[in-house]
Amino acid sequence: MTEQLSARDWLDQGLKTLARRGFTALKAEPLAKAMGVSRGSFYWHFADIAAYRAAILTHWREVAAEQVIAELETIPRGGEALALLLRRAFSARLALERAVRSWAIADAAVRAAVLEVDQRRIGYIETLLRQDGFEDDVARGRAQIFYWAFIGYALSEQALPKPRQQAAIDELLRIAKR
Repeated sequence: MTEQLSARDWLDQGLKTLARRGFTALKAEPLAKAMGVSRGSFYWHFADIAAYRAAILTHWREVAAEQVIAELETIPRGGEALALLLRRAFSARLALERAVRSWAIADAAVRAAVLEVDQRRIGYIETLLRQDGFEDDVARGRAQIFYWAFIGYALSEQALPKPRQQAAIDELLRIAKR
């Protein structure tokens, strides 16, 4: 079984565990037990828990920012990339986002990774707004406002009723129009 599991399997399990149980649950023994394998499988792919946690952060960056951006880049210019991004962001389950940000409070390396992801996301939103014809300063300001709205939503554990959530998304989309 050890050879059947890839590092990616361990990282995917780590993101699930992080979202459900927090960063303190990122330990070799409980992860191995959850995956039905020995700790040897873990150590086949990762030198130690510190290396695993660093790899988890890299994987989170890929999943939480780069894959989303790559998907949106397939939409032709003049398309609805920003609208799709806003709808996706405000309808997603955000337990992983909260868990990573909680972890960042306790760990400087995680805090740095979160800041990098924040800047990447804001920069991408700014790019979309510029492509839609906004001046640099307006695009920068609106990108920041959209991102603050997302972070507030992500950290809020109180779900909105669908009609109120849709009204908020509609208002953000109105702000995104020229």
